[in-house]
Amino acid sequence: MPGWPWTSQKPKTEIGTNGGSAHLDLARESLRELIDDSRLPPGVRDALAHDYESVQAMLDKLQHGHLHIAVFGRVSTGKSSLLNALIGEERFTVSPLHGETKQSSMEAWSEVKAAGVYLIDTPGLDEAGGEDREAMAREVARRSDLVIYVIDGDVTDSELSALKTLLAQGRPVVVALNKSDLYTATDLESLLLTVRKKTTGLVQPKDVIAVAAQPRPQQVVEVDDKGHETQSTRDRLPDVEKLRLRLWEIVENEGKTLAALNASLFASDLSDQVGKRILNARREIGDKLVRTYCVGKGVAVAFNPVPVADLFAAAFIDVGMVMHLSKVYDLPVSRREAGSLVSVIVAEAAALMGTVWALHFVSSALKVGTAGLSTIVTAGAQGAIAYYSTYVVGQIAAKYLSNGKSWGEGGPKRVVNEILDSLDRDTVLREAKKEIQAKLGIR
Repeated sequence: MPGWPWTSQKPKTEIGTNGGSAHLDLARESLRELIDDSRLPPGVRDALAHDYESVQAMLDKLQHGHLHIAVFGRVSTGKSSLLNALIGEERFTVSPLHGETKQSSMEAWSEVKAAGVYLIDTPGLDEAGGEDREAMAREVARRSDLVIYVIDGDVTDSELSALKTLLAQGRPVVVALNKSDLYTATDLESLLLTVRKKTTGLVQPKDVIAVAAQPRPQQVVEVDDKGHETQSTRDRLPDVEKLRLRLWEIVENEGKTLAALNASLFASDLSDQVGKRILNARREIGDKLVRTYCVGKGVAVAFNPVPVADLFAAAFIDVGMVMHLSKVYDLPVSRREAGSLVSVIVAEAAALMGTVWALHFVSSALKVGTAGLSTIVTAGAQGAIAYYSTYVVGQIAAKYLSNGKSWGEGGPKRVVNEILDSLDRDTVLREAKKEIQAKLGIR
């Protein structure tokens, strides 16, 4: 790998020595905890296999002290040319064809003791049919420590939106206004002021830098002694020195902290994804469990002709369901706690769905008043009501448990109301009747 590309006299020091080691240690610890987490339900780690590979790569990167700088921007803004200019060699593919870069590529920029700085090229944005490439570019930028956002003129609304997205991910961004050789000094200064004004509050003015990665050849006119003119062209060297010095300043002062921040952000993002996957897995298991209890309660109530016993059976089944459900969410509760939770849910629900509960009592009374004659007729209906009531209790209890045994700011009334509003009662009742009748052997 080459030495410092800008001067051979630059001393080789560790990347970002200003207090970044402690942050790196914390970042490494977070990544290792993710990798070694043995509490993941079956299937969750498999579903996130690609992300876990990235975690291991990120951990290896931290162990070796590497820092990644990625370019990002629209197609044909000169991203690859800019990286080549920074390195001082033709490492990245450059072509006049629109959108030449098809995938990301990485090259070493410099050595810093045992560490190193790497430059990463990415596919351009906004190319027709290039959605996969754009997604790749955003993913690379998300996992890099520092981003060079390349533009080649006044910043557009779409570029400004993309810039905000990058900054929202917590990565520092330096804006490189490329192709500065196309402007006069006055026009360039005016353009820089415009870009800095549009990015006020997003990027520091000193981090909006004009560059010319691949300047146009200079037209040269030579006049001989006889006054004859001869025209020729002369290649010009890239003008990227201001950007190079600014990048080095950031690397020198904040390198370790940037690497640690990036790793911590990535670990946090993945932790959120893992948490969501685990919660979804628990919800799926919990929903199946709730429906099992719903059918059991519906059948028990349908078979039982005594109203008081109906209510007793209903309460007993609901308490058992909540206790079982709490284990699924790894928040076990005692029978007393489960009974108290069911009581709160039933009390709040009864105030909001009085018609349903009234129908339950009417159906139960009908069974007794007709001396059992109407049991077959009313069993499915009453069982469906019992099924629905347990389904409501189960959904609300699952919400309470998924929130860490908390009702949240609105209390139980708000949660119960939200769950009831989200349910299609008629659909649930129809499904309940079908399941109960199937269990009873009634067509």
